[in-house]
Amino acid sequence: LQECKIQNSSREYCKIFAAEARAVPDFGAVPEIIPLYLIYRPANNIPYATMEEDLGGPCEQYCVTERDGSLVARGTSEIVLKCCTFQHWVYQWTNGNILVTDMEGVGWKMTNVRIATNLKGYQGLKESCFPSLLEQFVAAHQCNHYCSILGLKTLEPAKPKGSKSPSMGRKSAQSSPQLQK
Repeated sequence: LQECKIQNSSREYCKIFAAEARAVPDFGAVPEIIPLYLIYRPANNIPYATMEEDLGGPCEQYCVTERDGSLVARGTSEIVLKCCTFQHWVYQWTNGNILVTDMEGVGWKMTNVRIATNLKGYQGLKESCFPSLLEQFVAAHQCNHYCSILGLKTLEPAKPKGSKSPSMGRKSAQSSPQLQK
């Protein structure tokens, strides 16, 4: 249940990111986080399972959390750079409260996402979820071309506040996505 909530909430952020990126000329393709479904199988020894679309190939790791707790972008391909830009965007959108830490997939379709947050109770987490990764991301993130064309600001440690869009060129106000409890 927890994995479904995290992946599907990250998917909602990704949809908003995609809409903003599509409004910028020359941004190009954007990552898509595929939905993860929880299914109930009452006649099975393990009554709950998750199910998602078959991506049609082996998953590649684009952005991962290493065993030592460090965040690593795997390469400098367009997909990796746009995943890093998405991470920056989510961090900025949520005023430093949430970070999508792990992204892997096939092509532009992402799965197995993880988050770090300092919001107690986010997605049903009883405790904070790797809040040190938020600080590390701020220190380690190198803005790239895609961060620049979206108008994202250089990262600084943020004080928790309400959420708003980091996009500079927005013509009409839009509220932030609701966090699921």
